[in-house]
Amino acid sequence: MIFISEIGLNHNGNFDLCYELIKQSKNSGANIVKFQLGWKSKSNEINFLDKKRILQLINWAKYFEIEIMFSVFHDDALKMLKPFLNKNSRIKIASRTVIDNPILVRKIIKMNLETIISLGMWNKKTLPFLKKKKIKYLWCKSTYPNSINDLKKFPKVFNNKLYDGFSDHTIGIETALIAISRGANIIEKHFTLDKSNTTIRDHTLSSTPEEFQNLVEIGNDINRKIKSGI
Repeated sequence: MIFISEIGLNHNGNFDLCYELIKQSKNSGANIVKFQLGWKSKSNEINFLDKKRILQLINWAKYFEIEIMFSVFHDDALKMLKPFLNKNSRIKIASRTVIDNPILVRKIIKMNLETIISLGMWNKKTLPFLKKKKIKYLWCKSTYPNSINDLKKFPKVFNNKLYDGFSDHTIGIETALIAISRGANIIEKHFTLDKSNTTIRDHTLSSTPEEFQNLVEIGNDINRKIKSGI
């Protein structure tokens, strides 16, 4: 199982808060902590990240011994990230990038790194890019938060022929646990220190450290039981 703590913009523009968010993600059992690179990222915007800040995030992640990953939204963001990548790096593709910039996605796929792609805005029956070993697809709905109606086509089975996991925009951890019980091996869930914060809409649908830890512990237990043949 891989559990991704999606910090995104939940630092509210306070870059130093990223340290605590990374720390609490690690303490909550996350395997990967994720940030968004190229989204609301101009110097006067809430998610400004330059090379200096990327390096700082990477160093904080190393200190807490947790993998770091970035969603890449445009070519300039990829160019800025490239010096920090190695053969073991992973890159995330957000749902809107699949629709808005498929050329960029193909460019990233050709880098032969593990690429995790959310399909929240994809409404076709076929996958947008050829399924390969290093391409992982996450079922997703790009509403914030997801309602019950948004989940009507929630997969009955997750497997590596189509969906490898679930990018969760629901309130609570129950839907993610259903996904794990149906075979999902990757769970991405937004992460916050304060769900009542209204700076960014994502806080409402995010997990607190305690909730994320419950998700990891129960999810891993479900996964073990499935693998044991139950």
